[in-house]
Amino acid sequence: MSTSSDVLELLDRWASAEQAGDAAALESVLAADFAGVGPAGFVLTRDQWLVRFANGLHNDAFAVQEPQVREFGDAAAVIAVLEQQTHFGGQDNSGRFRLSLLVVRDADQWRLAGVHIGLLQLPPGAGLGPGTGN
Repeated sequence: MSTSSDVLELLDRWASAEQAGDAAALESVLAADFAGVGPAGFVLTRDQWLVRFANGLHNDAFAVQEPQVREFGDAAAVIAVLEQQTHFGGQDNSGRFRLSLLVVRDADQWRLAGVHIGLLQLPPGAGLGPGTGN
């Protein structure tokens, strides 16, 4: 199996565990030093990421789309789109987001070391202006 197919299989397992709210399945997917950045900019450790479901997070749908895998030896970067139907504490957090992932080889297994979930695009009328660096 190639690195890219191994990484894509890991992403499938991650998305399935997220959609099911299965913290036990996530434990085998996440690296020990995992860090996750959510769409609101919060940063969570591995332990904090694993307790989100117990704290009220519920995913009705969680799909990784259009993944692009770039291999770097024992690491890979993935850029994708995340489409989720999600509620937390009674608030709807559904949407389409840009997803950046860091995957690392841990002994003989690939694990997810980092997740960053951000805006897929700027809101209408929020164009980039002078001095933004873009």
